[in-house]
Amino acid sequence: MLDHVFTDAIGALRDAMENALLERQAFEERFQVDVLLGDVTWETSYGLPGEGSPPRVRADITADWPTWSQTAYRNWYIGEPTDEPPEILVEVTFRVQRLVDRPEPSRFLAVLPESSPLIGNEMLERSTPTVEQVYGPDLESGEFAIEVSYEGTIPLEEGTLADGSALDEQFKGIGGWVASTLVRLGDLKFAFLPPDLDEG
Repeated sequence: MLDHVFTDAIGALRDAMENALLERQAFEERFQVDVLLGDVTWETSYGLPGEGSPPRVRADITADWPTWSQTAYRNWYIGEPTDEPPEILVEVTFRVQRLVDRPEPSRFLAVLPESSPLIGNEMLERSTPTVEQVYGPDLESGEFAIEVSYEGTIPLEEGTLADGSALDEQFKGIGGWVASTLVRLGDLKFAFLPPDLDEG
């Protein structure tokens, strides 16, 4: 098993989501390395239990380990000084999909605060919403989706670098926040298309 603070962070984020009883969208999970720049990215998605496929409301979680963070982590690991502690870039995107009609963004934003609760000592800041329209084969029917992201950086202090289990404490609140936000979004009175019943 790879022993690295970024994999510890991935484990802490997974535990936080699973402890909040969220359902992982297994086929949406990716672990990617940018072979040109060296950045490492982990992406996953969670929904509320029993939502169907695809779920009406979904949270996409992205954690990014940039090259400069790896350099800072390596310097700390071999005992060399570092100017800045390494950071993990975290993005949580809330998405409401399978919508019959074009959504009004103000209704969506009304249940989303401008920033997340504290994650360790940091908060994620809300971006502006994006509305998506997917056309059907007749170019008339189709479906809509709306999403908004929360983004921020989580610095990793020396104590966390020395003991990756400290990330469990740092990230433990994110699961409850994501779950409660998905519930609020699911309670909005939008008209939804039925889930895909094709299991094969």
